Amino acid sequence: MIKNQNTNKNKSSTNGTTSNKKNSSTKANKTMYINKNEWKIVIPVINLEANIAEGTSDDVMNKYVGHFSVTNTWNGNVALAAHNRGYPVNYFANLKNLKKGDLIEYYNEGKVRKYKVEIITKIKDTDWTYLENTKDNRITLITCVENEPEYRRCIQGIEI
Repeated sequence: MIKNQNTNKNKSSTNGTTSNKKNSSTKANKTMYINKNEWKIVIPVINLEANIAEGTSDDVMNKYVGHFSVTNTWNGNVALAAHNRGYPVNYFANLKNLKKGDLIEYYNEGKVRKYKVEIITKIKDTDWTYLENTKDNRITLITCVENEPEYRRCIQGIEI
């Protein structure tokens, strides 16, 4: 399993465990509660587990999955970016292997949301429409497309 070995001073990791999990989800509230300091993404089908940090600067993305600051961190559209090759960490290396219906788990502020992959597309590097806020809860994952520097791979999951 891919894990980020570094920890953000404001966010601490529990090395993938969720032993502090409280099952307090209901039909109306799909939120589960976990370690309050975790901010991470888990995609089981590609064995990804990585901590998230604010921003998409080189400093951030050389250690973490980066959060696009112009998007929400919980409700609406949560957008994340990571490298997929050639950098100190390449958390989105296997993003290209995702298929519609695959599960994405997002942990933040002691809660977890689960999403199902619905959109798999390639966008121009100047197309920011997938970062716009949405009324529904979704997660957007963006990374480069190998040998196509003007394009980005874009995966969007809808909350389940």
